[in-house]
Formats: sequence, structure tokens, C-alpha cells
Amino acid sequence: MQTGDKAPEILGLDQNGKEIRLSDYAGKKLVLYFYPKDNTSGCTAEACSLRDNIDALRAKGYEIVGVSSDSAASHQKFIAKHELPFTLIADTDHKLQEEMGVWGEKSMCGRKYMGTFRTTFLIGPDGTITDIFQPKQIKTKEHAQQILAK
Repeated sequence: MQTGDKAPEILGLDQNGKEIRLSDYAGKKLVLYFYPKDNTSGCTAEACSLRDNIDALRAKGYEIVGVSSDSAASHQKFIAKHELPFTLIADTDHKLQEEMGVWGEKSMCGRKYMGTFRTTFLIGPDGTITDIFQPKQIKTKEHAQQILAK
């Protein structure tokens, strides 16, 4: 996906098993952020940055939806532990991640594996991608400020 593309209508199932659609956010701006794993240091820092700045983000018209390969049960624990005030999609089959181009081969300590590239898409009120934060651009502890600066 690139800037100017229309985001997919069906985003996936949230932490409660409810289907989340792009049209649920019609007329609002959406922060659709993809992260590798619940309760890891970088992913927690990113989620907490968004949580701590939720009022400022909403004042600018943004709603937030996080996506990872974790299960709905994992998401429920992550939300409860860190008091996250936004939806997390359990993309366990990687369908949305593949569609958005954020699922692929990664390597750590010489080991290759498939995983999620930390990426954030800003989506306009009409469902069009207006901006993309690539993995190397994202500062997890300051991600909300990066979004607010756009």
C-alpha cells in the first residue's frame, strides 16, 4: 500500500471478536498501526505513547486501531495491563498485514523468520492513506508526537 491508495474495508476481528471495518471510522482520521508483539518493550512503549496522547490525537480527529498477529486473548491482556483506550485487531492469519505489505521475512541474530514490520498508516476521513511511517522512521516512545506533527 502507498500514499493515495484506499485502505481495505474489512480490517479484521478485534480483541472481542467483533469485525472492524474502515467504514466504522467514516468521517474520521484513522491511525492504523502495525506492531510485532503484545507486551514486548518496543510495542508497549509505542502503545503507551498513543495511550498517553489519546486526547491530543482525538482533538486532531484521529481514532487509533492497532494490529498484530497476537490472539484476541493476548490483546485483551495487553489492553487490561496497560489500560489501552483503543481497539486491537487480532490478525492471526496475517491477512491484513499481507494486504498492507507489512508482513515479511525478518532476521535476528542470523535467524530468518516471518514477522510484522512496525508500520503506521494515517488514513483520511475518505479512507485514503495520507501518510505512512516506515519501520525505521518510528520512534516507539515518541510515536504519538510524530503523528501529531504531521
